[in-house]
Amino acid sequence: MATPRLRAVMCSSPAGLHRMAYTEWGDPSNKKVVFCVHGLTRTGRDFDVLAKRLAQDYRVVCPDVVGRGMSDRLANPAFYAIPQYAADMVNLVDRLQPSELHWVGTSMGGLIGLAYAGSLALARVQQQNLTPAQHYSDLPSTGVRLDRLVLNDVGPHLEPVSLERIGQYVGEAIEFASFQEAVQYVKKTAASFGPHTKAQWEELTRYTYIEQNGVWIKHYDLGLAVPFKSITPEVAAQGEQYLWSAYASVQAPILILRGAESDLLSKQTLQQMLERNPHAQAHEFKGVGHAPTMMADDQVKVVTDFLYAK
Repeated sequence: MATPRLRAVMCSSPAGLHRMAYTEWGDPSNKKVVFCVHGLTRTGRDFDVLAKRLAQDYRVVCPDVVGRGMSDRLANPAFYAIPQYAADMVNLVDRLQPSELHWVGTSMGGLIGLAYAGSLALARVQQQNLTPAQHYSDLPSTGVRLDRLVLNDVGPHLEPVSLERIGQYVGEAIEFASFQEAVQYVKKTAASFGPHTKAQWEELTRYTYIEQNGVWIKHYDLGLAVPFKSITPEVAAQGEQYLWSAYASVQAPILILRGAESDLLSKQTLQQMLERNPHAQAHEFKGVGHAPTMMADDQVKVVTDFLYAK
């Protein structure tokens, strides 16, 4: 059975240096890499089931986005934002130097993937505009690439009702006397994940709550709520415009997953995504909202079939 390894990479923000932890599965020398990037308040351990399935053929890397899990907390919570997260991922990709890079992003993790894709598109434009004397063809490749992209229940347009729902609990300071109380809370607040067994709900809680001084608390910086709650309609519109541009720039195969009852990724947005990028395909899961956890066999199979397709 595949066993995970805990690693870390040093990154920087305008507020200073921070460490981003990641869980790694499979052969550490394998240059075929799958990045699995989690949602807003989750951790990289959300992908344990998928990672175990892929580890025989890929090096599977599951970061704890800064501010979550085993990663450092930022000194200034204002930098808890997609541009910072994408910059951190570029650092990690450059360290790994993959010959193939596939990206599986759930919710926020998908938005980070789009921002990463947008940075690649900008780099291509800049390279094309260089004069022959400015090209760096003699330098080693940076390894920064994107070969396949899975967007799990997310797109450039996010439904306000879902953002409001999420915003109600992101910065809420809450503690529980026992792990099982935390499990019940997750089961309630994450009911849109769909049906799960008792053991699965415990796994979904194990890495997002931590015992401290005899009580169980959220395993992330409550400061995440600072930039989340300060988003104005104007800022949201600018961000959406950029994400649509980044999405259209993706030249790799794209798989869009949607919970059939999702309140974040609407059917209308999904249809626009299929129309705006010819490389995209979609799959919906019945009985699931935001977002499929990729713990169920049918969900895992859809992703693995896509990643293994030639």
